[in-house]
Amino acid sequence: MPKVNRRRIETLIAGLVAVAAGIVGIASREAARDLGPKFVTTQRLVRLKNPVFLTQPAGSGPALFVAQADGAVRVIADDRLRGRPFLNIRDRVDSRGVRGEPGLASIAFSPDYQRSGLFYVAYSRRDALVVAQYHRSAGDPLLADPSSARTILQVREPTPAHHGGLLSFGPDGHLYVATGDGGSPRNPDGAAQNIGLLRGKVLRIDPRPDGYAIPPDNPFVGTAGRDEIWSYGLRNPRGLSFDRTTRTIAIADAGEDRYEEIDYLPIARSRGANFGWSAFEAFAPFTGGVARHDTVLPTIAYRHRPGCLVSGGYLVRDSHLARIRGREIFGDYVFADYCTGKLYGFRPRVARRAGKQRTFRLGTRFATSIGQDASRRIYVLTLRGPAGKGKPTLGSVYRLVPRRQGI
Repeated sequence: MPKVNRRRIETLIAGLVAVAAGIVGIASREAARDLGPKFVTTQRLVRLKNPVFLTQPAGSGPALFVAQADGAVRVIADDRLRGRPFLNIRDRVDSRGVRGEPGLASIAFSPDYQRSGLFYVAYSRRDALVVAQYHRSAGDPLLADPSSARTILQVREPTPAHHGGLLSFGPDGHLYVATGDGGSPRNPDGAAQNIGLLRGKVLRIDPRPDGYAIPPDNPFVGTAGRDEIWSYGLRNPRGLSFDRTTRTIAIADAGEDRYEEIDYLPIARSRGANFGWSAFEAFAPFTGGVARHDTVLPTIAYRHRPGCLVSGGYLVRDSHLARIRGREIFGDYVFADYCTGKLYGFRPRVARRAGKQRTFRLGTRFATSIGQDASRRIYVLTLRGPAGKGKPTLGSVYRLVPRRQGI
C-alpha cells in the first residue's frame, strides 16, 4: 500500500476513534445525569429560637408550621419566617428544662383540617403533659384562635423531665400520643411497664370537642390496663411517625446510660407491643423483670459517646432525594443525633434485619427533630448553633436537598 494512502487511513481511523470517544463521553455524562445527583446536603430556610417540631397540614398551601419550645408555633411561608406566630401559648408552657424539655413538644393537624380547622398541641407543665385542642382563626388561615383552647388529655408527671409529647395522626385517622416515663433515673416506679399508668407509652385516642373517645380495638379495652394505651415500654420518645405506603410505625426512643434506639414495625404489630424499657435498654438488660421474648427488639441501637440523644425520624418519600448516586436514601429511615452533628439513614426491612446504616456528615449539631411536610420533603431542626462569643446562636430549620458535583 502506498505510504500516502496508509497515512490517510491512519488519520481516518484516529478521527473515528476520537468521535467514538466523544460519543461515549457524552453518553457517560448523560447517564450520570440520569442517575441523579451525587450528594445530599442541607439548605437553611430560617433561623429562630429553639425549634423542636415541624409539620404541614395537607392542602394548606406552602406554609410550614414550626413549634418552638417556649410555646409559640411559627409559620414559614415561601421560605421566610412570618413575624406573627400562628399560636402563642407561652403563658401556659414551661420550657425551663434541659434542651428545651419540658416545653411545647409538637403540633398535629386533624386529617380534615381544611374543613374543620382543628389542630392539637402537646406541651409540658412542671407536673404534667397536656394535649390541647385549638381551632384555626375564622379570619386568617395563618392564625389560630387562642380562645378556642380545650384540654383533652393530661398525663401527670413526677419530674420536669421525660414528658414526651409527640403527636401524630395515624393512617386510621386516630391521634397517637407518645409519652415519656416521667424522668426519674432508672424508672424506679416501673411506669413504662405499668399498663395502669399513661407514662412511657404510645396512646391512641379519638379526639372530641369535650375530650376524647377510646377506639374500641385498642389492646387493653375490656381487660386490665388503661384503655388509651396502644403500646408501652418506652423511656422518652423523640420521634413518632407513620409511613402510609408500608403501613409501618417508627419510634425513636432516647436511652439512659448506654444506648439510643429506633423501633420500626408494622402498625398492626405495634398494637399492645412492649418495647422493653426499663427491663431493657435497647438490646441490653437493665433492671430486668421481663422476659426478652415478651418484648419487641429494637430495629437498631447505637451507643452513647459520641452519640447522646436520638432525634427521629421519617421514611424518605421525597422524590427530590431519589436516585442519589452511591447514597440512595429514598426509602431509608432518616434520623439524627443531638451531639454528633450527623444525619443517619438505614433501610428498614419488616421481619428482617435492617439494612446497613449510613452516615451523612452535614454539620447539623444540636439536632432536636426531623420534620416532614405534606409533600414529604424532609427537614432537620437544630435547637441552637455553635456558641459565638460565649453565647449560643439561634436554632435553624434546614431542608434536605440534592446537590450535584463534578458533572
